Amino acid sequence: MNHQETIDYFLKITWQNIANKYNQLASEFGITQSIGYLLINIDEHEGTTVSEVAALLGLKSTSLSRMLSNLQQDGLIYKEGHQTDKRSVKLYLTEKGKEKRHLARVVVRKFNDYLNIHLSEQDKLQLVDSLKTINDLTTNYKQE
Repeated sequence: MNHQETIDYFLKITWQNIANKYNQLASEFGITQSIGYLLINIDEHEGTTVSEVAALLGLKSTSLSRMLSNLQQDGLIYKEGHQTDKRSVKLYLTEKGKEKRHLARVVVRKFNDYLNIHLSEQDKLQLVDSLKTINDLTTNYKQE
């Protein structure tokens, strides 16, 4: 089997194409796909901890610090330390961050509307079911 026949190849190139499309669309608003994803996932009222954001993005907290510093410098987020646990830091959106999040949500909605128009309900259900199965199998995989 060559690499173009593997399941992971198609998953990777499909996600890469989606990420590239999101980056292209997000660049019109001065952000990237990963920044949009981060902004979408910061709770507007309760804030979101740095460790939660790191898990969402698949990054270690230390790898995330430069990105968060840039977002803070750009006026999109601000940080607040936890009142009792000084090790925990929560992220909150500024007004500018809320505006960029709204734009990111619009891009995601429009793209998903486009997909929904072009995929049958059966195709969507089958795809989601297959992806859940692949995710479970990946989680449980142990090399023999």
